[in-house]
Amino acid sequence: MDAGVDRIYKNKHFPPSSNKIKPTDSNPSNAPVTVPNPAHHFLDGPFALTTNNLVNSFSNTTVPPAAPAIEGTPPPLCPIAKIPSELLIEILLKTAIADVASFARLSIVCKRFAYLVATEDRIWERICRGHEYGFAAMHYIWKTSIAGKPLPTTLLDASDLPLDDALDVSTLSLDPCTSFNNVRLPRSPILFLSDVYPSYRQMLRTRPRLRFNGCYISTVNYHRPGASNTSTNSTYTCPVHIVTYYRYLRFFRDGTCLSLLTTTEPADVVHHLTKENLQAHHNKESMLPSAIMRHALKGRWRLSGSLVHQHDGEKEGDVHIETEGVDAKYMYNMQLSLRSAGRVCGTRNNKLVWKGFWSYNRLTDDWATFTLRNDRAFFWSRVKSYAMG
Repeated sequence: MDAGVDRIYKNKHFPPSSNKIKPTDSNPSNAPVTVPNPAHHFLDGPFALTTNNLVNSFSNTTVPPAAPAIEGTPPPLCPIAKIPSELLIEILLKTAIADVASFARLSIVCKRFAYLVATEDRIWERICRGHEYGFAAMHYIWKTSIAGKPLPTTLLDASDLPLDDALDVSTLSLDPCTSFNNVRLPRSPILFLSDVYPSYRQMLRTRPRLRFNGCYISTVNYHRPGASNTSTNSTYTCPVHIVTYYRYLRFFRDGTCLSLLTTTEPADVVHHLTKENLQAHHNKESMLPSAIMRHALKGRWRLSGSLVHQHDGEKEGDVHIETEGVDAKYMYNMQLSLRSAGRVCGTRNNKLVWKGFWSYNRLTDDWATFTLRNDRAFFWSRVKSYAMG
């Protein structure tokens, strides 16, 4: 057999063209100097569109219908494309209240949705001022005791009460299924737009806030030398222990929280991290999977950085937590800082970094400091069973 049969077949059935088109010179030598050379044009040159200009170019677009199932047939009907903009914005508002992440993902559906998600600041303002995901659910002073009982009103800061200046959102509904008239949300100074937060969308993304639809998990791994062999001085025969344990923090909207230190992996813990399981198994022996909660500790939390409630030496984004101790005479105090992990354009406020950990003895009025040599930062993980938290 001829070894070049493939070339013979190619030349027979796919002969090379005898009339090759010569490439034209993009910048001939006899062209005037005023003719620009397109070879030097780049995407990031002076004609490149910015993100804002690109989004604004979608302002006059409509919702396109789906492609036909069979080529040549009419496309299927698209009823949402005929809905007026006012009703479409109301639908997007309901979606944002139910799940703000799903509302943000609508921007990848079409150009029309991308424009509305990026520019409809009324929806983002409603989310910022609401209790579902916004700052109305953040507490900047203690709201409960460590045991979870609400504090008397006389012990709360008077400036925490709703201000007279309020935002009339009669056209917006708090519940995704029910509309309310004359709803007024408190207009707190912390929600005023500024150079740091030029829009409510930017404020929701970057301003420090806690999340209630998941829990924060810290995974700690460290090595510890084992018992040495007395019969030999060789270090090669000494075992090394790899110690792994987890810290869990779950925050609730009423200002309470749960803290748990255990060696049990997250898959066997997060679904049982509830107040009901804590009440059922606190300091009780049980063989149920939820019995892991017998070691959980009740606590309370507050944020720092409010313009209304100023505390000396505190920075915006610090989280203060007070929990029960292993004994009734002890109380634990944690101070963490909200940060962002991952990509710059990814999820924000999903990391808690340690700043301090102390123990207080109520009997002797002494403070002790825990070392944080092995402890690692907490990372937020969404738990679907928590729903809205």
